[in-house]
Amino acid sequence: MTLLAQRMRAQRLSHPAADVDELFASVFALQAQDVPAVRLAARARGVRSLEGPLVRTWAMRGTLHLLHEDDLWVVGLLGPTFIAAGRRRREQLGLTDELCERALPALREVLTEPLERAELVRRLGEVGIEIDPKSQAPAHLLAFAAHSGVLCRGLDDTYRLLRIEGEPRGVDELWRRYRQAYGPATPDDFAAWSGLPKRHLKGLPAVDDESAQPSGVVRMLGHFDTYLLGYRDRSAALAPEHASLVQTGGGVLTPQVVVDGRVVAVWRRDGALITVRPFGERPDVREEVADLGRFLDVDARLTWV
Repeated sequence: MTLLAQRMRAQRLSHPAADVDELFASVFALQAQDVPAVRLAARARGVRSLEGPLVRTWAMRGTLHLLHEDDLWVVGLLGPTFIAAGRRRREQLGLTDELCERALPALREVLTEPLERAELVRRLGEVGIEIDPKSQAPAHLLAFAAHSGVLCRGLDDTYRLLRIEGEPRGVDELWRRYRQAYGPATPDDFAAWSGLPKRHLKGLPAVDDESAQPSGVVRMLGHFDTYLLGYRDRSAALAPEHASLVQTGGGVLTPQVVVDGRVVAVWRRDGALITVRPFGERPDVREEVADLGRFLDVDARLTWV
């Protein structure tokens, strides 16, 4: 199907990137709440190392993503939406607007080095921002700070100050970058991917998509891969009768095998053993399994269920 071939090309799944700069210029961001998973996402797109000018912070849908530092303008664009959406829950946790605003300069004061959450909460307490470390309050306060552009989270899960440079950009630019990474796609897909309310999406400019033809490319994608996360309607790539095997609830996407953009199997790893469960005919995953083994530094062995 030409549409899926175009999406595979846009996602760098059929045309691998040479380095992190080229990858993120194309795909804009990678879902990154799970660090091993984001490394697998980069591998599937040709990039073996995430060394470079990358930042892990809260962006689309209010979730953790890996972004190029040149694209941190998206935090300023999306942050107010998620700050407003989270206000009620923050208040339930005792995080008043006044406390949250006081916390921002306090965070700038105490984050003199990368810190784990427990130590960061302890230091906040020393400067008068006291929150229960055993509750959900720390997570929500730090998300507020991230959406405010104050901090981010490293691939080692420590928190550190965030520095955003460059001019702010608007919804039209995010739409253009989204279409470059996921097109062909619709404004409804864009709303689902970005988390922006539909009232902000009126009058989006026309964007052309690159042409592409199916080439038989096979890719093994990890948990939370951005390929499916880019669309509200995933039926072009994922048949409804197989959706429950991939979308297992709670926003989780299990590892998938994709052939020419179509999800044809799920897989799991147990040490060096790679187990594939096909939905029908077995896809030829031998090259991908071998590459996974090299990437993970294991003697990968393939089995089927």
